[in-house]
Amino acid sequence: MDHPSEIADTLAGVGPRLKRLRTLRGVTLAALSEATGISRSTLSRLETGGRRPHLELLLPIARAHRVPLDELIGAPASGDPQKRPAPRRVNGRTVVPLTGGQGALQAWKVIIPAAQREPEPRVHEGHEWLYVLAGRLRLVLDGHDAVLGAGEAAEFDTRTPHWFGSAGDQPVEILSLFGRRGERMHVRAAPRAGTSPGVPTRATGP
Repeated sequence: MDHPSEIADTLAGVGPRLKRLRTLRGVTLAALSEATGISRSTLSRLETGGRRPHLELLLPIARAHRVPLDELIGAPASGDPQKRPAPRRVNGRTVVPLTGGQGALQAWKVIIPAAQREPEPRVHEGHEWLYVLAGRLRLVLDGHDAVLGAGEAAEFDTRTPHWFGSAGDQPVEILSLFGRRGERMHVRAAPRAGTSPGVPTRATGP
């Protein structure tokens, strides 16, 4: 069973890992700032632990360094470190694991077919953070029914009845970050007018 401090320990290790990766590649803060659109001060605070890491920051950094997200968050590897977990089909969806399956912090890339439009709310322990990579996502959450587009995010306590699927005639591709013990992922986002905590928000810049 995961210790409640595992998520905090994982996040605390992100800053030193970011600095080590940047230094090894000979990349300056100014160059990384230009490549990611994230200010140098924000990047510096990430590396020193003065800024809590979250996906809107880690995704562009991972793209700039051309490394998988799990390398930045220090996901445990199993077997051959060069061999990534294979995609699998779960309830008709394509799920690509981005982290090891045993840690407190887990990440997946999920492709949901357009045919999955009928809400089937469920509940379970944990806290989930969703980021839409492509397409349109419909999220039904405890009385709220919202549609998110690419670049938008939502986070919620999974003990709240919830369901998400395609909102259009095309598949939707999302990134899911899940804490099995329910610790919030601390997303920096500004809520839309009329929403309440835990419902979809539009991601802001760093």
